[in-house]
Amino acid sequence: MPIDPPFPKADELVFGGDYNPEQWPESVWEEDVRLMREAHVNRVTVGVFSWSSIEPREGHYEFGWLDKVMNLMAENGIGVVLATPTASPPPWFSLAHPEALPVTANGVRLIHGSRDTYNPAAPAYRAAAKRVTAALAERYSSHPALTMWHLHNEYGTVSYGPETDRAFRGWLRARYGTLTQLNTTWNTAFWSQGYGEWEEIFAPRATQYLPNPSHLLDFKRFSADLLRDCLRDQVESVRGVRPDVPVTTNFMLPSWNHYDQWDLAAEIDDVSVDHYPDTPGIEGNVQVAFGSDLARSFNGGRPWVLMEQATTMVYNYAQGRILARDPGTLLFSTLQYLARGSTGSLFFQWRSPRAGAEFFHSPMVPHVGENSRTFREIVELGTTLSNLHELAQPPAAGRRVNQNRVAIVWDSAAWWSTDTSALPSTDIAFLPAVKSVHRALWLLGINVDFVRLDQDLSAYGLVLLPSKLAASDAEAEALRRYVADGGHTAIWYFSGSTDENLNVRPGGFSGAFADLLGIRVEEHFPQLAATALKLSDGSTADCWAEAVELAGATSIANFTEYPLAARPAVTQHTYGSGTAHYIATRLGEDALREHLHRILNDAGIQPDHPAAGYGIEAVRRHAGNSSYLFLLNHSAETVEVDVHGHDLLSDAPVDGPTTLPPGAALIVREVG
Repeated sequence: MPIDPPFPKADELVFGGDYNPEQWPESVWEEDVRLMREAHVNRVTVGVFSWSSIEPREGHYEFGWLDKVMNLMAENGIGVVLATPTASPPPWFSLAHPEALPVTANGVRLIHGSRDTYNPAAPAYRAAAKRVTAALAERYSSHPALTMWHLHNEYGTVSYGPETDRAFRGWLRARYGTLTQLNTTWNTAFWSQGYGEWEEIFAPRATQYLPNPSHLLDFKRFSADLLRDCLRDQVESVRGVRPDVPVTTNFMLPSWNHYDQWDLAAEIDDVSVDHYPDTPGIEGNVQVAFGSDLARSFNGGRPWVLMEQATTMVYNYAQGRILARDPGTLLFSTLQYLARGSTGSLFFQWRSPRAGAEFFHSPMVPHVGENSRTFREIVELGTTLSNLHELAQPPAAGRRVNQNRVAIVWDSAAWWSTDTSALPSTDIAFLPAVKSVHRALWLLGINVDFVRLDQDLSAYGLVLLPSKLAASDAEAEALRRYVADGGHTAIWYFSGSTDENLNVRPGGFSGAFADLLGIRVEEHFPQLAATALKLSDGSTADCWAEAVELAGATSIANFTEYPLAARPAVTQHTYGSGTAHYIATRLGEDALREHLHRILNDAGIQPDHPAAGYGIEAVRRHAGNSSYLFLLNHSAETVEVDVHGHDLLSDAPVDGPTTLPPGAALIVREVG
């Protein structure tokens, strides 16, 4: 086959899914291609869990089946996102290298029989993963079907045991230099834990009572760095052969946080994510927006890859159910992802396997075949995306795909620091706090990015910190500079109470940000779950309260009940040219929206469209030199929206008041 790659095509949105031809006889492959062409599929991800099919025994490769699949896709104009199979080592590897099997925190060594049965710290695993990656790169880097490398799958395996202990000690030596410094940082004099030799330190497996929080936090950092290094091994292998083919690895959002997403994003060309909302209806729509905003932000504001979503199913694991999505919602949610920067949509998976652990996972071609509601909706979606090709252009130089003015701080260490059981309440957990603020903003019609405090914040009018217990001096100074230069911020309770190593800051809680906020927090008062708190402005709150003293700030709302009656609950402080707000309790849903609305007004921030909010989603996407206003009606009411331009979905001009029924959408190429 001539080496003249027709991919990637810059004028198409990607559409397709995870394809596993090794699980099917060749007689099915031609049928697959026929259905792919009918559905306008232009991308398939191949090889994600195919290690035993590629390397059935150590050092012996069988590429014949993969050669045929790659050629078949090229002949039919379908690009291949070629995966490395390293998330699922084959049984022969586990038997040959038992030390490379994962070990739980309870000291149990697991055995093969599922995926992710590897220890990322084991040299044997690292070597085998590099070897199979290099073999794939050497054989397929110049294949005309190759569009992208998909390295590994959903990094996230954390292991313990001897291999990990050795690697952890090496990481600690590099971080601290001396045991004296480590002992000081971890305060190992507490409970007689002072270390005299490096060999005395182990990864924090199950112990008698409470483990050292600083030890736990450093192990999470180590595990994140280890997974990043595993990714680097594979990036070097594929780029060393053909550096112009883009590289990705898929993040599992938002529930997995075993690595630092910003760090992994820096190693690859494009961020890709697997995203599975667990609730139907409006809450599922909120989750789509949340995952999309994270993905786009991790990718530096550029278009990102939706590597996996479900077709017509919702995985509600909390209730042990796989729910059916309502007809039409597949297209609607995909437009949500597209509005917030996706390059299209890929799915897991193309065809349902007849047996295996995920034999009832969401497919593009279900067990009943093409004569199905699922496949008909796939064809409809593929047709729609093929007509939206102008959105595939990257934004003009200097522009983000969504130009948002509000940012929420996303920081893996902030998440990890609240995982310890030694804290006064579980209600300072990172993810629930961040999700609640994002949800409130979505209901207000405000679109957001996520940032880290060491990034450039100047593009944002408002930066929010819903939960950041651990904060370094450098992070606190960065936020002070941002506000002093005219920015606005809101910081929630207990944030900044420790430094980056979970050492409590003396003199008052939230001490990292106290001068910025113009307050001093003397004491915190965690509440029982059923306790309701009333504030002086009529707001309601729960779970947490603090004894706040004003040190330059103004109280916006006070607590009303003993022992904090008349003490500030919500404050505001002018700092330089900007304003800093503090929220010393967990506000109820309505109260949170009301106070965020006040803070947004103070910062001069409005939605992308006047109709946005409470079920009407308005997002402006930039492609090339054009802007496109997405309007989606998630509500149960027909609304009228004022728009001007050309609607891509109906291929018709719109100019003025336009009716938008429930479940309907507009994508308006705006004039001017």
